[in-house]
Amino acid sequence: MSSIKKLAGQTVWYGASSIAARFLNYLLTPYLTAKLSGPGYGDVSVIYAAIPFLNVLFTYGLETAYFRFSQKEEFKKDIYSTSSISIFISTIILTGLLLISHSSFAHWLKLDAHPEFITYSALIIAFDTLTTLPFAKLRQQGRPKKFALLRIISIFITIILTYFFISVCPKIVANDPAGFVAKYYIKNYGVGYVIIANLISSFITLLLLLKELFSFKWKFNKTIWKTIMIYSLPLVIAGFGGMINETFDRIMLLWWAPVHGIDAAKNEVGIYSACYKLSILISLFIQAFRMGAEPFFFKQSQGENPQKIYARVMKFFVITITVMFLAVALYLDLWKYFIRNKTFWVGLKVVPILLLANMFLGIYYNLSIWYKLTHKTISGAYITLIGAVITLIINYIFIPYYSYMACAWATFFCYGSMMVISFMWGQKAYRIPYAWKKLVAYIIIVVLLFFVHRMVIYFFNNEFVNISAASLLLFIYLLFITKVERREFKNLPAIGRFF
Repeated sequence: MSSIKKLAGQTVWYGASSIAARFLNYLLTPYLTAKLSGPGYGDVSVIYAAIPFLNVLFTYGLETAYFRFSQKEEFKKDIYSTSSISIFISTIILTGLLLISHSSFAHWLKLDAHPEFITYSALIIAFDTLTTLPFAKLRQQGRPKKFALLRIISIFITIILTYFFISVCPKIVANDPAGFVAKYYIKNYGVGYVIIANLISSFITLLLLLKELFSFKWKFNKTIWKTIMIYSLPLVIAGFGGMINETFDRIMLLWWAPVHGIDAAKNEVGIYSACYKLSILISLFIQAFRMGAEPFFFKQSQGENPQKIYARVMKFFVITITVMFLAVALYLDLWKYFIRNKTFWVGLKVVPILLLANMFLGIYYNLSIWYKLTHKTISGAYITLIGAVITLIINYIFIPYYSYMACAWATFFCYGSMMVISFMWGQKAYRIPYAWKKLVAYIIIVVLLFFVHRMVIYFFNNEFVNISAASLLLFIYLLFITKVERREFKNLPAIGRFF
């Protein structure tokens, strides 16, 4: 139980920072949907769908490799310095190539009028890449407080600068047309200023991590480097597949949406992206959990019977995300006000589908420990590529007919397939005694409760009745879980003891 307590404590800290940071970032959604046009918000969505692909290439799995091998005595001395030198050199080369070809990338993303957006994005990727290992070192050393502080500072800077550029500067220019700000401020450059705010924030974060960034000797161990490359390069394949599954649907929607004109296509992307963010609660928890779980799982692998711990973690994880599913899906009529542009509300029907998809993704992340511990990372690459193929096929066939609904269902079937394949494969390679029948039952129950609530809405369609029914159904599920798992919950430590 002490190990579960430790994971919970780390998840609280990493979760607090990740949830606070991403929630603050998500607060930009109502602001940007109000300030930018539909096509403008679509541009932002496309750019931030493309950036993760390049992040995978720039970091090439070194973060996971660092967690895996820093536990081994023969690697401890040189792994950080070797990894840091490797990522320094590769970042310089890849950033240079991206800057040279920025016009081609802009054309590919339908941003021909603003190729400088790719230049800004390239620098963001470079700065974020250089902070990858310093952040990983903070996590590996169990220093979540500094990790949390830096993440939150970074997001605050982004929000403040975005608001300054889009809302404050126009007022300054209007009051002083001949002033300093007016000389440099570009009117109707909202999307550009969103990216510039992110760029400045990434650079400041890099400066704040300089101590960790350069806390190594300039010693490159070729043997260690070859070992971690063999381990991490399959993760690049998995990473690319993962990005196809997570973000590439926005780009495909931009290309193939069944509408006339590029602005209409960008508007479809904006609708889908804004509604996707209503799966915020589950995605935030998954991100927070991953921050604490990855180093935790590797450390537990050195102890006795780690499989039992992994199984218990999975149970609490599934219980948590099923509750979060209901908290969003049942109160969707309230969550929709998070999107200020009411014309985007037409896409709300994708939210329950995406919530379930993200539940599957979170479970898959839990399951993935089997191939990381057994050094079969190529298996993870195969699974992710299968998911990517499913995503590409469904989107290619159905986007021209069903627009963003095809994207939502592609995400659902992609993550669902990955979850099932990983479970079946993993149980053969590294058996973990998951209570899978009970966990499947929990997922089915929350889906049934959701459909019960939809029936209430269909017959009554009254806001007070809808919210009351949602609260009742959520309470019933919480009561049910508490009774079924009362013995497990009694053994859990109080949250206050995590600190």
